[in-house]
Amino acid sequence: MKIAQNTVVSVNYKLSDAQNNLIEDGAQPMVYLHGGYENTLPKIEEELDGKDVGYASTIQLEPEDAFGDYDPNLVKVEERNRLPEPLEVGMQFEGVADGAEDEPTIFTVTEIADDKVVLDGNHPLAGMALRFELSVIDVRAATPEEVTHGHVHGAHGHDHGDADDDGDEGDHFRSQPLN
Repeated sequence: MKIAQNTVVSVNYKLSDAQNNLIEDGAQPMVYLHGGYENTLPKIEEELDGKDVGYASTIQLEPEDAFGDYDPNLVKVEERNRLPEPLEVGMQFEGVADGAEDEPTIFTVTEIADDKVVLDGNHPLAGMALRFELSVIDVRAATPEEVTHGHVHGAHGHDHGDADDDGDEGDHFRSQPLN
């Protein structure tokens, strides 16, 4: 079966920066609903469209085709007492960026110093050119429920509490919008 609108695609991948420094080894395959559902980056969908199991490719994406340019306006310094304790680097909070007109942004704690906390609303890979090594390992027709919901269900997909899910904790993020 060829990759097309409303197919579920399983891809082994490795993610590196433009200098080929490994960022993520893709220990679990990326599984997504193909066809503009924002379950993976558009350039990855474009590369895989019409391909079949066994297709392999390496593509490089510039920041504008991946997670955007780094925006220094998304970095905030807040009073520590405005945030809950215990507070650790890496914790995330939802907030509104300056000038975002109530559009929620996820901010990550990047630094804690005395009574101040640095929060960064940029994606951790913003501003980076990225290299994806892709290898298609499975393609199947999406179920009507998956098409209706706009994401993959079951193993490596989004879990709605179904008993048939493998319980692969942490893989649910792969079927969420990345923009």
